Amino acid sequence: MAQAAKEQEALQLLAEADRKLRGSRSFLAGLFGGNSRIEEACDIYARAANMFKMAKNWSAAGNAFCQAAQLHLQLQSKHDAATSFVDAGNAFKKADPQEAINCLLRAIEIYTDMGRFTIAAKHHVSIAEIYETELVDIEKAIAHYEQAADYYRGEESNSSANKCLLKVATYAAQLEQYPRALDIYEQVG
Repeated sequence: MAQAAKEQEALQLLAEADRKLRGSRSFLAGLFGGNSRIEEACDIYARAANMFKMAKNWSAAGNAFCQAAQLHLQLQSKHDAATSFVDAGNAFKKADPQEAINCLLRAIEIYTDMGRFTIAAKHHVSIAEIYETELVDIEKAIAHYEQAADYYRGEESNSSANKCLLKVATYAAQLEQYPRALDIYEQVG
C-alpha cells in the first residue's frame, strides 16, 4: 500500500513539473523568469524520481532523473546534469542495465568535458561491472576497465589504475590472451 501511495505522489509531481515547463515556454515567461520555472521543474523531477525509488519503480525513477538532467543541460548546469545522469544510471541498474550504461556514458561525457577524469574513471568502472555481472560481455568490460585505468593514470591515481589493469589482465588470461595478460602483470608489478 505504501508503495502505491509513493508512486501516486510521484505521478502527481511529474504532472506538476510538466505544468511548470509548459508555463516556462510562453513568451512572457521567457522574458520574466522562465529559467526559474525550469529550475523548479528540475527539483520536482528529482523529487518524483526519489518517490519512484521509494516505490521501487526503478525505470520511472531513471526516466525522471533523465528529465531533470536534460533540464539541467538546458540551464547550462553541467555538474547537476551529470549528477542526475548518474542518479538515473543507478536507478536503471536495477531494471535496465543497457539504459544504465547509456546514462552513465552521458555523465562521463560531461565529466570529461569538465576535466573531471577521476569521476569519469569511477563511472567507467561502474559500466565495466555492469558488463561483467548483468550483460556478461567481457570484451566491453575490458574496454571500460582500460579506459578507467587511462583516466586514473592521467590523474596520478596509480593504485586505482593498477586495480583496473589487474581486472583487464585477469579477463585477458580467461580469454586465453596470455601475452597481453603477462604484459599487464609485468607493468603493474
